[in-house]
Amino acid sequence: MEITSTTALFTGLCTIVIAWMLMRVVNLVWLKPKKLEKLLRQQGFSGNSYTLLHGDMKEMIEMTKQALTKAINLSDSQVHNIVPRVLPFNHHINTIYGKKSFIWNGPTPNLCIGDPKMIREIFLKNEIFQKPKPNSLVKWFVSGMVAYDGEQWFKVRKIANPAFHQHKLKDMFPSIYLSCNEMISKWKILLSNRNHHELDVWPDIQTLTADVISRTTFGSSYEDGRKIFELLTQQYKNFTESLQFAFIPGWRFLPTALNRRMKSNYNETRALIKGIIHKKEEAIKLGEASTNDDLLGKLLESNNKEIQEHGKKETGMSIEEVIEECKLFYIAGQETTASLLIWTMVLLCMHPSWQALAREEVVQVFGNEKPKFDDLNHLKVVTTILQEALRLYSPATILTRAIYKATKLAEINLPPGIVVSLPLVMVHHDHEYWGDDADEFNPDRFSEGVSKASKNNEVSFFPFGGGPRFCIGQNFAFMEAKLALAMILQNISFELSPAYVHAPTRRVTVQPQYGAHFILHNI
Repeated sequence: MEITSTTALFTGLCTIVIAWMLMRVVNLVWLKPKKLEKLLRQQGFSGNSYTLLHGDMKEMIEMTKQALTKAINLSDSQVHNIVPRVLPFNHHINTIYGKKSFIWNGPTPNLCIGDPKMIREIFLKNEIFQKPKPNSLVKWFVSGMVAYDGEQWFKVRKIANPAFHQHKLKDMFPSIYLSCNEMISKWKILLSNRNHHELDVWPDIQTLTADVISRTTFGSSYEDGRKIFELLTQQYKNFTESLQFAFIPGWRFLPTALNRRMKSNYNETRALIKGIIHKKEEAIKLGEASTNDDLLGKLLESNNKEIQEHGKKETGMSIEEVIEECKLFYIAGQETTASLLIWTMVLLCMHPSWQALAREEVVQVFGNEKPKFDDLNHLKVVTTILQEALRLYSPATILTRAIYKATKLAEINLPPGIVVSLPLVMVHHDHEYWGDDADEFNPDRFSEGVSKASKNNEVSFFPFGGGPRFCIGQNFAFMEAKLALAMILQNISFELSPAYVHAPTRRVTVQPQYGAHFILHNI
């Protein structure tokens, strides 16, 4: 009798637990999304009706694949309007429903916010509009400051910030010059005894920016830095391959070949960086290295200072946090500058009068001499060209923020459980804010500075984000791009090869799908 009663009690409890779990699942994948959809529609937002589990993901993936099959015609008057190619589904939804629209990323509604006033408010209220919590797949790739929120973000940001002060950037200038000089010397050899040489310059630009990050982050451990870059490049390929399985519950726990590769790569990268950190710390203790040699040294110096000031190890960064910041330096630093440089060069090929004007300024400022850090500020034309390249071909295409508690944005009541997207590449091409020539290359629009470039005084130009969370490395990236472009213009002229295909593609950053085939000329 007792056994029967116990069995019945156990069966009853199991039934209750199963029912509770089923209700949670039903709420997560159906009831909650439909409730959020109703709330958004009541406030004037439009979008496709929610579809169980995948939302808009199937259509989004299919449209992205289709976009990759069609290049942009160089003779097209809208040749610089890259939005339909790099954000095809967002462009599609915006065309159908207008600026007040939403997209379903699985069961999560993603609200498109393209109004500069609202964007400013989102940037300033970073404690409310937080970075979405990275899923386990993203963590296998990169984490760090870009993914942190709250106290952890504030701590890491505070410690890392001194490494990017202006006088610290000056210390890194020689390393950047050395990497640029190596690439240009290689091109010069290709041009020896001939008037011109045809080359896909995209791999060289990627190598250049990877070398810069290797030298400026790890200093004397430069060769190990190269290996880390190779591992991170492979991990990104693994990561993009894994996205097609992201919505399969429990997929990341399966011992698939892809999951094993990702885990192995992750562990090898961590071990390499950890070894460099320990080697650096030992060298500093023994007085064999300066903390001013590289970004890692500066980060460790700032970290030790923070711990000493407060007398608590917890106030500083852990070894895991230092490792993730080193990975982030690589991904953000290498990818952003490579994207900015290649599209600037493509634009100068398409607009040779601007290339001639930029070269004239570089020669006027530097002559045939080695560029100096302080003289970079005199490159006004080059600066406006880089800014216009950032506008037309923004390295990042979209920024996202998650809402975890009910809040108000302008006159909109936003419930928890939604994500807001800031489609910066769409805002950068919006005729309402940039005029009828929004899709044209016109560096003169920045001649009076960023604040007067657009038709309003709000946040219409934000290639490096904004508010307290603006990209900490933006000055580093801009200095590197300015120096590299100046040195290229000093030594080489360039034009598009007949083999060039104009196909901007969204990866970590906006990149040329088929490379960048140029014809290089000696000056």
